[in-house]
Amino acid sequence: MSTPFTPAPLSAEGLARAMAPFGQSRMLPTQAYTSDEVFQWELEHFFSGWQCIGRSDELAEPGMQRAQQVGATSVFLARGEDGILRAFANACRHRGHELLPCGGSRTARAITCPYHSWAFSLEGNLIGARGYVGDPDFDMSQFGLRALRVQEWHGWIFLDLTGQADPLDAHLDGLQARISPYAPERLRVCGRHEYVVQANWKVIIENYQECYHCSSIHPELCRVSPPDSGENWEPSPGAWVGGWQDLRPHAVTMSLDGTSQGVMIPGLNAAEQRRIDYLGIFPNLLVSLHPDYVMTHRMIPLSPGRTWVECLWAFPEEAAGREGFDPAYAIDFWDITNREDWGACESVQRGLSSGLAEPGPLSPSEDAIYQFVTMVARGYLGLPLGVLAATAQTTA
Repeated sequence: MSTPFTPAPLSAEGLARAMAPFGQSRMLPTQAYTSDEVFQWELEHFFSGWQCIGRSDELAEPGMQRAQQVGATSVFLARGEDGILRAFANACRHRGHELLPCGGSRTARAITCPYHSWAFSLEGNLIGARGYVGDPDFDMSQFGLRALRVQEWHGWIFLDLTGQADPLDAHLDGLQARISPYAPERLRVCGRHEYVVQANWKVIIENYQECYHCSSIHPELCRVSPPDSGENWEPSPGAWVGGWQDLRPHAVTMSLDGTSQGVMIPGLNAAEQRRIDYLGIFPNLLVSLHPDYVMTHRMIPLSPGRTWVECLWAFPEEAAGREGFDPAYAIDFWDITNREDWGACESVQRGLSSGLAEPGPLSPSEDAIYQFVTMVARGYLGLPLGVLAATAQTTA
């Protein structure tokens, strides 16, 4: 028997106000950003279904293995000899010892527990248990690693800890047309930064999905992209939000002077070569599509007011494989912009944590935040995250 769904520990009135029509709505209740109880609920519900846990090229070859944090637990990933990536609980079936410490990696033909040397195939089957050889009462087939649901999509790895989420294609419904022209699975990562931001993970996403603040804190960005340009994509059945902005006439990409030291991503049309797309994939991946590179922010919430962020920059092989190629033109620009954003997000978090903040309204240009906030509110109530999917369910 399945456990009945329990809504998030938040005011029903506050969630209703957040889901009111755009122009009349308010932000989420402040407790959504500050409460330990809400944070634990989110780990159990939002960070147990589909979420991005990294890139495929980090485990590109057979035998490559890695353990990493996902939600409130850690998981073990291994690329099989058949080329298939598999995920398992990071716990040996003998006494529960970690197969690798969280953050650890190795390459081997088998998965071996460092405690008592139980060995598993890359497919998760127990193939060796010291001391049990010849024991007729010991059935090795009963003690394979616990498999978890994992899927690769355009070079990213997505994991569903519950094993019960809707298909990944439904979670990402509507994104294929936005992502596929950039073929991020064919790009090479040439830069990586880690940040720990003293702000709630939702504050970071909300900041990312609007440029209402750009003229106030991003002079570098405004020199290459008009902050009032572009528009946001219409809501979809999938669990994502997004929009785009233009480049200024002199700029060919987002860099400090608007120039590119790389090459255009092959196959982009004329419109895609003159804009930047900003996509937020629930719950933890932000994808920025540039004419010559793709940047991502992947988040792991650490506490209600603390979030780990990994920022990656990936470039076409025609640039990345060129002798002397320097990705700093993109990395430096966004590191400056990121740090400006982190300062704003951390100030928002301090304000929300002051005990005096109240949910505010959204400006007409913040419709993507409205889409995200209502997505979160629907999730808190157990409704489908995608607005069209939720509408179809409630009107059925």
